Amino acid sequence: MKKVAVLVGSNRRESLNLKFAKALAKLAEGRLEFVFADIANMEMFNDDLVENFPAAPQAMKDVVASADAVLLVTPEYNRTITAVLKSAIDWGTRPVGENAWNGKPGAIVGATPGAIGTAAAQMHLRSIMTGLGLILMGRPEVFVQVGPDLIDENSNITNEDTKKFLSGFIDSLAKWIDRVGE
Repeated sequence: MKKVAVLVGSNRRESLNLKFAKALAKLAEGRLEFVFADIANMEMFNDDLVENFPAAPQAMKDVVASADAVLLVTPEYNRTITAVLKSAIDWGTRPVGENAWNGKPGAIVGATPGAIGTAAAQMHLRSIMTGLGLILMGRPEVFVQVGPDLIDENSNITNEDTKKFLSGFIDSLAKWIDRVGE
C-alpha cells in the first residue's frame, strides 16, 4: 500500500484541517496509508540553524522521505498559507541539495468554514510547491466548507455527497501516485 506523508498547516489544538485530514485518512483506509508529520511545534525556519539541523524538521523530512507522496492540508489565513506551513516547507529544502519535495507526487486540500474554501491559500501553495519540484495533482481540487456537523467525533464524513466526492479524490490521488511516483 502506498504511503502518504500528511502535513497539516495549522498548529491549533482544535484544528479544523487536522480534523479534516483525519477524516481523509479514514476514507483512505485500505487504499492509502496516511502518515502524519508533526509540524505544529516546529521551530521557525532559520538558515543559521541548518548546520546543527533541528530534530523536529529532521523528523518531518524523514516522514516525507519514507513516503510515496505528500498531502498538504492547508487552512487559509489572510488569503494565504500559515507561517507554520511555510516554515516547514522551507525546512524541507535544507540543507541545500537535500530538497525533500523534489520529484514527489503530491496534492493540496483544505477546509474552512468560509464559502470559498481555501482557494486563495491553495493557489499560493501550488506556486510554492511546483517551484520546489513537488509534482502536484491538478484535479480534483478540494475546497471544503466545513459546517459543525460535517465530521463526527470518529472522523467520519457525515454528508454522503461530500463523502462520495472525497472518496473520489482519494482514488484520484492513488492513481496519481501510481502514475508519477518512482
